[in-house]
Amino acid sequence: MDAFYAAVEIRDNPELRGKQLIIGALPGERGVVSTCSYEARKFGVHSAMPISEAYRLCPNGTYLHPNFHKYEEASMLIHEIWSAYTDVVEYISLDEGFLDVTHSMEIFGGAAKIAHEIKDKIREQTGLTCSVGIGYSLMSAKLASEEKKPDGYFEILTAEALRNLIIDRNVRIIFGVGRQTAAELERIGVNTVRDIYNNRQAVLTLLGNHGKQIVDLADGIDNREVAAQAKSQSLGKEQTFQKDITDFEYLKDALRLMARELGYQIRLKGIYCRTVTLKVTYKGMKRITRSLSGESINSAGDIYNIAASLLDKIENRPVRLVGIALSGFTDTPAKQASLFDDDSSDRRVKKRDAVIMELQRRYGMDSVKTGSELSAEKRLKGGD
Repeated sequence: MDAFYAAVEIRDNPELRGKQLIIGALPGERGVVSTCSYEARKFGVHSAMPISEAYRLCPNGTYLHPNFHKYEEASMLIHEIWSAYTDVVEYISLDEGFLDVTHSMEIFGGAAKIAHEIKDKIREQTGLTCSVGIGYSLMSAKLASEEKKPDGYFEILTAEALRNLIIDRNVRIIFGVGRQTAAELERIGVNTVRDIYNNRQAVLTLLGNHGKQIVDLADGIDNREVAAQAKSQSLGKEQTFQKDITDFEYLKDALRLMARELGYQIRLKGIYCRTVTLKVTYKGMKRITRSLSGESINSAGDIYNIAASLLDKIENRPVRLVGIALSGFTDTPAKQASLFDDDSSDRRVKKRDAVIMELQRRYGMDSVKTGSELSAEKRLKGGD
């Protein structure tokens, strides 16, 4: 996807279009850039950059906190579109993945046709753009997807085509060559891919097995396969505070909103969790976790109640980060419905939850909020 978080925000607020939009944290807060618009990238802003550095480079930018539930909703729809063409999909993140269409090309009319259909469907169904690369290998597909961004399409179909494309580019274009490895290579005079070709033995001597991988990839040799992934083993949400928090009721408000989002996500997937884990980072970076396992649940209220009870049992010290993780997923609820059940109160709760879920599915998670969730939002906005 193209500048995914920023693109979702611009889609939902067209007034942001054309602005130097930076998603992550606000100036003066702790945090890093999650992503930014292409207008901000012209100033040198990039993901993982400290927000203080981004503000120095782009003081007139528009800074926003990320809204992950919106991005996750868009991502789920995008993943559905991808999976219609193959079940061999390796998700790299919410907005990026590898699709092996080797065995489905004949069904859909070829890889190029699949690529353009994916681009069209994503635009029609989400209002967003993506860049698609077709390659004979993982690295060639990845490089092709980046070659014509944004809203691009590119093919690298042979090792020769890959070599011709990258020969005079910096070594960091090779998968596995990060800043530290690039610095080591620079010390032996290797700055570009052409330098790798001209100094193969020096690269092998310096980096050993890693050097062989780099030389092979530079030659276009990449035998890695798309790793289709199993269902996620855990799902979590956390919040880092700009100031350390000593008020545990404030922390519970944060947990309530996390539980709301996590409960929505697993209900959307039609699954339940058996384990709730509380994650806490104290001032000084000491980290602890506390877990409770039991019957399978998927309601925000149940998740919150467990997380809050775990919070009550830990040491009351200044907290930098708090979070919830869910695991032990199952498709089966704790209690199977019976013809002889006559708990009218329980049925009313289930009916209410089903109505709420349908409204949220249709209009988004924020379309329905409980009174306690509204109160928690109000207190958090007024307190932090």
